[in-house]
Amino acid sequence: MLKVSAVSYLNSVPFIYGLKQSELIHNIDLQLDYPSICADKLINGNVNLALVPVAVIPKLKDSYIISDYCIGAVGAVDTVCLYSDVPITEIKSIGLDYQSLTSVALLKVLLKEYWQLKPELKKVDIGFEYSIKGNHAALVIGDRAFDLNTKHAYIYDLSAIWSEMTGFPFVFAAWVSNKKLSQNFISNFNIALEKGLSDIDRALALEGDNYLNCTNPEDYLNNKISYNFDSEKKKGMELYLKKVSAL
Repeated sequence: MLKVSAVSYLNSVPFIYGLKQSELIHNIDLQLDYPSICADKLINGNVNLALVPVAVIPKLKDSYIISDYCIGAVGAVDTVCLYSDVPITEIKSIGLDYQSLTSVALLKVLLKEYWQLKPELKKVDIGFEYSIKGNHAALVIGDRAFDLNTKHAYIYDLSAIWSEMTGFPFVFAAWVSNKKLSQNFISNFNIALEKGLSDIDRALALEGDNYLNCTNPEDYLNNKISYNFDSEKKKGMELYLKKVSAL
């Protein structure tokens, strides 16, 4: 049985639904984790396939992107943001979300190339998103961001800023295996994901009970998250990984 780790955020609900509705679900051990745990499991060989932050791909001994779908955004995404009560030029320190890998590296790229600022970057623990005040800001990703989008004076949406800076969409996570998988499995896997994406309303009805802090999940999944892993996203991902390697 193939062990699979998927992200436990709202943006993955169509994927989870599609897999659960397919025959594949009987042949995989599906585990739900936050992004940095998905990455750790794949790196350590605890799973063989995962929806991982793309920043982890260069860290894998063997990596194979196996899907036509990803977690991406063309412009603002609403759930990967730097939150602050002061303008970014006045920020002295930033808490870095412990659930994130790709977005932390993206923030570092933007601080260096876009804002040209060097605030203190701090590791943080559970509950850090409630410590934003004064000149201390925080990078928050995933579903916890929904509650913050009306609470702070300054919100910097990282994928929107990335697109402004580079002209490319952004890829947060991709389906990556650490070993070669059969073409038959890959084909069926993509069919399952496509099924989930083709019926987002049904996916939310069956798998969306834990995401009530999003006021409009249909809009979020249909208009903020961009799932097709197309050529522009691949170019954007390659550019991102190049910039991260130069940090």
